[in-house]
Amino acid sequence: MNESTSVDQAAASELTSSSVCPAESAGEHNEEKSTLRKPILFFDGVCGLCNSSVDFAIARDKNSRLLYTPLQGETAKQLLSEDQIHNIATVIFRTEDGKHLYRRSAAIVRLLWLLGFPWNICGWTLWIIPLPIRDLGYRIIAGLRYRLFEKHATCRMPTLEERARFLP
Repeated sequence: MNESTSVDQAAASELTSSSVCPAESAGEHNEEKSTLRKPILFFDGVCGLCNSSVDFAIARDKNSRLLYTPLQGETAKQLLSEDQIHNIATVIFRTEDGKHLYRRSAAIVRLLWLLGFPWNICGWTLWIIPLPIRDLGYRIIAGLRYRLFEKHATCRMPTLEERARFLP
C-alpha cells in the first residue's frame, strides 16, 4: 500500500476520537463514535454516476455495513483534508477503523469486496489489474462523468429508509 492510500496513525486516532456531529449528551457522543466504526464511502454528491453507484451499493448492502456521505457534506469536512474534499473526481473509501483511505479504483474494489458474493468476485477480478491501469480507466470515466451522467444542482437526498446509512 502506498502513502497516498492510507492515513497516518496520528490522523487516524484523531478521526476515531472525534464526533461527526456535536453531541448534546455523553450517550449521543458514544452513539456517534460507534456509528463511525463502519466503513464510509465518500462520493461526489452532485454526480449522476456517483449517485447511481451509491444506489447500486445500498441495494446490495443488505446488512447495512457501509455508511455514505457526499464529499460536499459536513462529515467530509471533519474527516478528510481540504485537498481530498476538493478532489471530487475521486471516490474515497474509509475503513471501519479509520486508519486507511482508498481512492479511485482501490475504493471501488473495497466497495465490491464489502458487498459480498457475487460482487466480491468482480472486486477480485479488478484487483488483478495493476493499479496504474485501473486508475487510468477510473480517471477516464471520472473525466467524462458529468457529460455522460449529468451534474445535479444539489446533493442526493436519501429516502426515509436510507437516512440511517447517510452521514451529513
